[in-house]
Amino acid sequence: MDEAAAGPQAEARVRTGDALRFAFGTLTVVPVRVTRWDRAAARGGMAAAPLVGVVIGAGAGAVGAGLHAAGASALLAAVGAVAVPAVLTRGLHLDGLADTADGLGSGKPPAQALDIMKRSDIGPFGVVTLTLVLLAQVAALAACYGHGWVYGFTSAVAGAVAGRAAMTLAARRGVPAARPGGLGAAVAGVLPARTAWAVAAGCAGLAAVAGSGFHGLTWLRLLLAVAVAVTAAEVLLRRCRARFGGVTGDVFGALCETAATAALLVLSLR
Repeated sequence: MDEAAAGPQAEARVRTGDALRFAFGTLTVVPVRVTRWDRAAARGGMAAAPLVGVVIGAGAGAVGAGLHAAGASALLAAVGAVAVPAVLTRGLHLDGLADTADGLGSGKPPAQALDIMKRSDIGPFGVVTLTLVLLAQVAALAACYGHGWVYGFTSAVAGAVAGRAAMTLAARRGVPAARPGGLGAAVAGVLPARTAWAVAAGCAGLAAVAGSGFHGLTWLRLLLAVAVAVTAAEVLLRRCRARFGGVTGDVFGALCETAATAALLVLSLR
């Protein structure tokens, strides 16, 4: 192959690498070096966010499956599975959920609500929301592992992917940043709306394919789980846009946890 032909392919590989480094470097604690911090890298990184969900979900599902295979109860397997995303993200998305809850529940004007979200402490709204969401995730995954480790593993992956698909959608054009700095401003509006929705639809389709290996209408339940997750995140996104004027890094985290929880709740009703 001559250099002229190899050049575009090499450039494409670099762009893919930059996108993946951006995605894993900003959404996880995986020690990758983010070589580009610009809108192009952010665009690729947010489009690749569901791939981060696959890795995190697989880790969570594997821990839960390992505990289940070792004789642990479904509840303990679920606790282990829920702990993995918190560790792999250093609690970033959970912190964003708590901060967003405090901002929404404060009743303050947008600027003051955003200041509340920037504080390092967690208020009562954040504590209650965080507690209920974690309890819901553990309870839902416990029900999933109650149907066997394979279904539990699949559910953990589906929930993690759905959460990151919600982040991809929140990075579409037309969704502004609430303030000029931070991760929210870096990724707000980087994706064409058509691309963002195509990624979300692809995640739902792949979830249905994963569910086709089970009996009955499990494929449909997995498809609905992603659809419900995205819908729940969109409701929260609409509320945050009306309340704060746009998105922040905390809002992205809240959307991820909301979507993941909604997906797990649907999957637990098998």
